[in-house]
Amino acid sequence: MSAENGNDRITSWHPSPSKPRFRPPEGAVDAHCHVFGPMAQFPFSPKAKYLPEDAGSDQLFALRDHLGFSRNVIVQASCHGTDNSATLEAIRRSNGKARGVAVVDPAIGGQDLAELHEGGIRAVRFNFLKRLVDNAPKDKFLEVAARLPKGWHVVIYFEADILEELRSFIEAIPVPVVIDHMGRPDVSQGPDGKDMRAFRGLLESRPDIWFKATCPDRLDAGGYPWADFVASVAPLLADYPDRCLWGTDWPHPNMQDDIPDDGHLVDIIPQIAPSPALQKKLLVENPLRLYWNDGFG
Repeated sequence: MSAENGNDRITSWHPSPSKPRFRPPEGAVDAHCHVFGPMAQFPFSPKAKYLPEDAGSDQLFALRDHLGFSRNVIVQASCHGTDNSATLEAIRRSNGKARGVAVVDPAIGGQDLAELHEGGIRAVRFNFLKRLVDNAPKDKFLEVAARLPKGWHVVIYFEADILEELRSFIEAIPVPVVIDHMGRPDVSQGPDGKDMRAFRGLLESRPDIWFKATCPDRLDAGGYPWADFVASVAPLLADYPDRCLWGTDWPHPNMQDDIPDDGHLVDIIPQIAPSPALQKKLLVENPLRLYWNDGFG
C-alpha cells in the first residue's frame, strides 16, 4: 500500500479484540506498540511506505486497560519518519505510564537528543527492512549510537537473512541492544532450526543483547494458536529469562490482510512463559529495568 494515494489509508487492527483469558501480573508492560497520527495533527512522512488510518493514544491506552496491562513502550512507526511528535504526545498523555523509542536523523544534535530524553524517549531504532526504509547507513547509525543520553539503548529491526551481515555492526554498538521480533526467524524450522541457532549465537556474543518475543501473527504462517511460534520461542525465553520483552505490536502495521486479535496475542504469553516467575520477568521486571531505570517520573 503506497502513501502516495490519500484514498488508500489502511486499517490493520482488530475493531473489538477479545478479553484475554490470561491475566498479566500487576504492573505489566506492553513493550512494543505504536501510534498512527492522528494525521491531521501529526502528518505522515512523505517517504512513508504505507498510509494507515488514525490509531492514536486514546485507542492505545483503552487497549492497554482492556488487556490488563499497566504501561506501554511506544515505538516510533516508520510511517512517521524521523518526526517523533506523535510518539512524544502519546507519552505525554500517558501520565508517566509510557516510554518511547525514537527514529532519528543520524545528524541529530545533542540538544535534540536531550529533549527526546525529557519527553520520555529511552532508545533509538535502526530499521533494516528494505520494504519500510530506503536507506540504513550503518556508519552514521554507529556515530549517533555513541552520542546517546545515559541509560539509552539501540533497537534494531531486521530479517533473519541479513543477520550474519549485521553481526559486526551489532558488535560495534556501544550501548545495550534490543532486537525487534527476534530478527524475524522462520519459526517453522523449530527451536533448533537454522534461524533460531543463528539468533542464539547472536545472543551469546554479548550479554547485553535483549529481544522481543513478539509477533506470532507475523512469524507463524500456520495462524492462531501459532503452534510453531510457541514451540520455537518458549525455549528461548527459558534460556534467556533476563533479556526478553513482550509487546502486542498494536496497531499491527501492514497486517491489514491478516489482522490478529490482541486478546489472542496475550493468551499466548503463558505458553511461551509458563511460570509466574518468568511471566513477571518478561512483562514487568525486564521492561522496567530497561525503560524506567531512572524512576517513574
